[in-house]
Amino acid sequence: MDREKLFKELKKRVKNKNLIKHMLATEAVMRALAERFGEDVEKWGIVGLLHDIDYEETKDRPEEHSLIGAEILENMGLSEDIIYAVKVHNPIHNLPRNSKLDKALYAVDPLTGLIVACALITPEKRLSKIDTAFVLRRFKEKAFAKGANREQIKTCSELGLSLEEFIDIALRAMQGISGQLGL
Repeated sequence: MDREKLFKELKKRVKNKNLIKHMLATEAVMRALAERFGEDVEKWGIVGLLHDIDYEETKDRPEEHSLIGAEILENMGLSEDIIYAVKVHNPIHNLPRNSKLDKALYAVDPLTGLIVACALITPEKRLSKIDTAFVLRRFKEKAFAKGANREQIKTCSELGLSLEEFIDIALRAMQGISGQLGL
């Protein structure tokens, strides 16, 4: 699993810069969670990086999103656990989340969007200007960043993490790559 080769393949399929930034943010958070749980940091990072590889192709067909991505990853020769985690991250399929990897990606995916939305409402539009308490307050505002599925984010409890711990890990990870994210 050569991350740079995989990233080049991703950029062939995904042209939207914000979508790429979302996948970079998800990669960073997945890596941080892997470190937290003593898991394979590279593998978890690759899952985060590639989880929406099919999104531009399937954005108008949500029922196909992640299934096509899983096929792409299978054709790239990635392992079954990576392929399944990508497949299961789309809640429309209602597939069982069996591993920590599956559970982590499922919960992380919408959280990165919520954190970005929090940063964008600050005058500076910077991740460094928000903290965990700020994100938690916005999490409770149903009208804020409606696309960030709160129930999905709350499944962090399946990993044994409180919402506050989960947000803290994710925010720190994203702040660590703020330059790449333009935030």
